[in-house]
Order: sequence, then structure tokens, then C-alpha cells
Amino acid sequence: MCERSEAAVPIPPRATLPSNDALAARLRGFGPLGVLSILVILAGNLLVVPLSALLVLLWARRSHTPWRDIGYARPASWVRDLAIGLCFGAALKLLMKAVVMPLLGADPINAAYHHLVGNAAALPGVFYAVIVGAGFGEETVFRGYLFERFGRLFGAGLWAKVSIVLLTSVLFGLAHYPEQGLGGVQQATVVGLVFGGTFAATGRIWMLMVAHVAFDVVAVGIIYWSLEYAVAHLVFN
Repeated sequence: MCERSEAAVPIPPRATLPSNDALAARLRGFGPLGVLSILVILAGNLLVVPLSALLVLLWARRSHTPWRDIGYARPASWVRDLAIGLCFGAALKLLMKAVVMPLLGADPINAAYHHLVGNAAALPGVFYAVIVGAGFGEETVFRGYLFERFGRLFGAGLWAKVSIVLLTSVLFGLAHYPEQGLGGVQQATVVGLVFGGTFAATGRIWMLMVAHVAFDVVAVGIIYWSLEYAVAHLVFN
């Protein structure tokens, strides 16, 4: 009877670590695999947009990185973040076009996108690039991912955050040089400082995604309706 009772008692399974824990640790680190993952992610958009952002999400999942560490934290209010993002992004674009870029001596006409003037046929592709490539893609990479990576290197102190904001802003600016030249670098660097500072303070990315989309939609509208010269001279004639 005793033997049957003992046999009936289930033996707890031996605790084992997930088979990919070692891989996850290497992906989060800065050894060969960690550095390779960074290079692959940053090069993703050279193939197709927004591959880099999609690779970030895959990296976060495979490395067991909490979503909140790349800014994907649920907001207290989706409606509030949407409203703030729309107003913030639109106002920032007008400020950049009417005040900041003239002070930097930029050409009021954005030659890289001048073909959009009155060009309705180009709008679907442009809005795809704005929403998917910029709002989702660039914010996920330049704010969410790079802040997480540099944060692991520099720490979480005040000066570490300042350094991360500066470094990611420069990288964000340089990423715009091939298509938009010096003016694009100047604008993107300033925007990177604003968005980066906001992300460093809040740790949340959804509002910034909306703001980025609003920023670019207003930019497209200004170009499409041929208002660049007028807006650029609202303050400085």
C-alpha cells in the first residue's frame, strides 16, 4: 500500500532555465552578438523602411527586454497623448519653419521635397513614409532602442541622460543628410533634442510617435500648398 501511495505522488519537475536565456543575455550585452545585432538593426532601413524598427521589436522579444525599456509603456490616457502629440508636433514644425531654421540661415524652400508642390499623386507614398517610416520607425529606433542601448552603457544619471540625448540627436540629424543635406541635418538635430529630451523625461514613446507624424504632416501640407516661403518669413521678413 505504501509503495502504491509513493508512486502516486507526482514528482515536481526540475526547474530549468529557458533554452534561449543565454542568447537573450548575449543580445542584451555588448559582446560580438550584441554589437552585431546593433549593426543589423541600424542597417535594416537600407533594405526597406521600417525594417530597423521591426528588428528592434524582434530584438526586444528575443532578448527578453521589457517593452517599457524601449518606451512602449501604456499611457495613462490614449486620448490625452493623441491630443498632446498632435498639438505638440504641429506647433514644433511651425516654430522650426518660422523661427529656428531662418535663424540657422536655412533655405526656405526644401529642395528635397519640392516635387510635392501640388502633387496629389505622391501623397499616399509620402503619408506612408510619414506614419510608418517616421512616426513608428524613427521613434522606435532613435528614441526607444538607442536610449535603451546607450542607457545600459552610460547609466541612468542626469549627465548620462544628457549625453544620450545629445548623441542620439546628432545621429538622428546625420541620418537625414543623404536625402536632405545640411538643412535636413540641422532641423533633425534640433527636433532630436526636443523629442529626445521629452523621452528622457517621460520614458514613453506613444505621444512622440504622434507628434512626429503631426510634425511631418504639417511639413507636407506647407510644401504641397506652396506655403514654405510665406511661413519661413512670418517672423523674419
